[in-house]
Amino acid sequence: MPELPEVEVSRLGIHPHVQDQTVTQVLIHNPSLRWPIPDDVTTIVNLKIENVRRRAKYLLLDTAVGSVILHLGMSGHLRIVPIEEPLKKHDHVEIHFENGKALRLNDARRFGACLWQALGTSHTLFAKLGPEPLTGAFTALHLYERSRGKKIPIKQFIMDNHVVVGVGNIYANESLFKAGIHPKKEAGKVSLKRFQALTPIIKDTLSAAIEQGGTTLKDFSQTDGKPGYFAQQLLVYGRKGEACFTCDTQLQEIRLGQRSTIFCHKCQK
Repeated sequence: MPELPEVEVSRLGIHPHVQDQTVTQVLIHNPSLRWPIPDDVTTIVNLKIENVRRRAKYLLLDTAVGSVILHLGMSGHLRIVPIEEPLKKHDHVEIHFENGKALRLNDARRFGACLWQALGTSHTLFAKLGPEPLTGAFTALHLYERSRGKKIPIKQFIMDNHVVVGVGNIYANESLFKAGIHPKKEAGKVSLKRFQALTPIIKDTLSAAIEQGGTTLKDFSQTDGKPGYFAQQLLVYGRKGEACFTCDTQLQEIRLGQRSTIFCHKCQK
């Protein structure tokens, strides 16, 4: 599944092609994605895209009357192509612009979404989301206060979108390894000092992934078709049974919340 860095890379990829462009047509080739696509998304025709934003793993195309919300689901991706380019299989939504280009949402598994948020409102999807990890609202004190009394493993805690958005499985594995925190440690037993170490590590890990184009995942490619390269620098994720880069101990795998969790039992106490 594309994680926050991959979604941010998609935002950066489409932004220069759609920002300040007037929409000429919205075509819904398959209205049955994760949720039915509302007719309201077509109201952006003849309007200019004023901004391209990201909230958690959602992208928002802002106009004067509201925003189209896009989500890539499990396997979706966005492409910018000439309008005349033939559709590919699983191209479910396309937005045409006055510059002759089209933004297409391709999603083989159809877990993605195309929704509508009217101007001055906030979609219910955003109601209980935690702070963005790359903003000042995400602090060690925030994590510490939210974790008190929690028996949930720290890995699942930092992956909870109600606590902080966008710290997906890959980056939770990597961040906990760098911070030397065992992924099964109860969140409520993590000290403020350790959260003060973990918080900037999460920020730096996500920022590095964005800078390098997103992690190479099976179903993800950038809008220009080039894969990301951050996977080449992963320290633990996907390295079960290999030697820890720090101490040479064999990396172990467990399942937490049905997700693969790789760690070093020597470095992560």
